[in-house]
Amino acid sequence: MIRWLLWLLAGLILGGVVHFATILLLPRTATRDAYARLTPITRVNAFTLLPAPQPDQAVVPFMDPAFATAVCRYDLSKGSVKLTAPVSQAYTSVTFYNRRGIAYYAINDRAAGRRTVELDLMTPAQREAMPDEEDVTRADRLIVESPTPAGLIVVRALIPEPALQGMANAAVSAAQCKAQAEIVPQVAPPKPVSAPPKPENVPRRRRL
Repeated sequence: MIRWLLWLLAGLILGGVVHFATILLLPRTATRDAYARLTPITRVNAFTLLPAPQPDQAVVPFMDPAFATAVCRYDLSKGSVKLTAPVSQAYTSVTFYNRRGIAYYAINDRAAGRRTVELDLMTPAQREAMPDEEDVTRADRLIVESPTPAGLIVVRALIPEPALQGMANAAVSAAQCKAQAEIVPQVAPPKPVSAPPKPENVPRRRRL
């Protein structure tokens, strides 16, 4: 009896390990993730309004029909990206996803506290390359670091009622994600090397 219980316990542990490993590895092996699905219909560093989901058809799974959605497929290989997203009258949220579709940052209109969500998106290396006088956390500037050079920015606006769908679509369509100039690390110029002093001419003494 004890032997059967041990075999059962070992089977449960093995099954749990296999299940957990499958959950972790499945996003890495999927070939039709959200980024791959949106690549043919979106542009790089520009927002694209997604069509409203239908019961039998949607661009990506689990889209909420109560929200108007626009997506920016960003690329930070040539520089940072400046995000500007005006908020709608109802509710607006901005979510950032890495290349594998994992969300790493989100903000909404209530957290922004203004009529426009503005921030700079860059890689950790680009953040380190910023001049010291610009790397300052201020109330009017928010810097978000992306864990991958490419990813997705999703802007959603709530549609309170069907008659306001046009307003929500216009709000998310007005969002912008423009590429900025590449930040080049500033290197101090080398100090000039002074020439060694010339030896003084000392008159020779004549021998007697």
